[in-house]
Amino acid sequence: MSELRDRSNRAPKAAGLARHGRLKQSAVWKTVLGLIGGTLAVALIAGFSVAGIAVWQLQSNIKTVKIGQDSVAPPPNIASYQGGFNILLVGSDTRAGQGGIGGTVAQDSGALNDVTMLMHVAQDQKSATVVSIPRDMVVPYPKCPHGNVDAGLPINNSLAYGGLACTVLVVQKLTGLTIQFAGLITFQGVIAMSDAVGGVDVCVAGPIKDPYTGLSLPAAGTYNLQGAQALAFLRSRHGVGDGSDLGRIGSQQVYLSALVRKIKSSGTLTDLGKLYSIAQAATQNITLSQNFTHLDTLVSVALVLKNIPLQNIVFVQYPGTTAGTGIYAGKVQPLTSVANALFAAIKADQPVGLDKNALSGAHNGSTTDPNAPAAPATTAPPATPVATPTLPGDSSSAPPATVIPGLKGQSAATYTCSQPYRG
Repeated sequence: MSELRDRSNRAPKAAGLARHGRLKQSAVWKTVLGLIGGTLAVALIAGFSVAGIAVWQLQSNIKTVKIGQDSVAPPPNIASYQGGFNILLVGSDTRAGQGGIGGTVAQDSGALNDVTMLMHVAQDQKSATVVSIPRDMVVPYPKCPHGNVDAGLPINNSLAYGGLACTVLVVQKLTGLTIQFAGLITFQGVIAMSDAVGGVDVCVAGPIKDPYTGLSLPAAGTYNLQGAQALAFLRSRHGVGDGSDLGRIGSQQVYLSALVRKIKSSGTLTDLGKLYSIAQAATQNITLSQNFTHLDTLVSVALVLKNIPLQNIVFVQYPGTTAGTGIYAGKVQPLTSVANALFAAIKADQPVGLDKNALSGAHNGSTTDPNAPAAPATTAPPATPVATPTLPGDSSSAPPATVIPGLKGQSAATYTCSQPYRG
């Protein structure tokens, strides 16, 4: 989520998100059950165990908003989605109700989507690809609730043209994918979620200072980031990489992969107190699309995400460059050829792989952690192979990945460090 930026190209001030509704009481416990599992950047797979933990205290917190796909009821089994399913997670920079973070409503009454991430979960439930779309990427807009756009605009203007529903439409037009589910989180939500998980251990390759977000990490090493410090890290652009939006995404992926590893490897999933804290933080700060509250859907999504191995969860950047001209000057221009290869693989429901150069390049905001733990030793196969049946939902292996040259990113199993600004 960004710090200070030029808002001159944003849409005129528009009405807020679509009217929120309250969930029926019968839906609440399973909403909590799947909520955290369904919102990747916040707590990818933690919520499935929350059932029965004083959920009546949480039901009044749940907020929903309507998107286009809400008119299509999800199938009883999440695996019935042909070609897998897609979840959009949006981070809003609204100042309303944020306790002065980033300024007051009087100073800035609008809202931009500073984080826009699309997660594709394969139909075989063995892999997931998470695409971060740069906030400054200039993209074509479809008709949105608050009007048409005559020319391309940075994608982070889409909230102003019709809230989460407009952002969904813009991402669908950009990627050619259908988005079944969506969620929106605020600054306070990021803070609350980082506190609820006990902080995230993040490696930095050197001192990072960003006066725009207030981030100050004085030396290379690993820091447990919580609260406002976690938010400042995720928002930092001037403190990491080359100072661009692309470098910031690389740095954010350091945090996201560490978050996923912590949730899957620690006692989080068996700590009912921690799970309840996560559920409270989520329900108070996240808005979900209405169809994300279908009972069977929420349970299925949470269990699927829990079972995908770390190495099969891949974070990638939407391919782009900052060297464009015209409407792309000072912004991010899509690299069409690499993007087309990426979304062709996703549409074909193929796992996405990364080549040896995925962490290199002019914009990289991350680098391999030199102190990463050694990979666990593999066990030699038996002399006589024994056939093992593959059960539905078995995520132990996935089809061969499609490696896309030029694609930047990392898997959740890769230990990385954020690169200090080197402008």
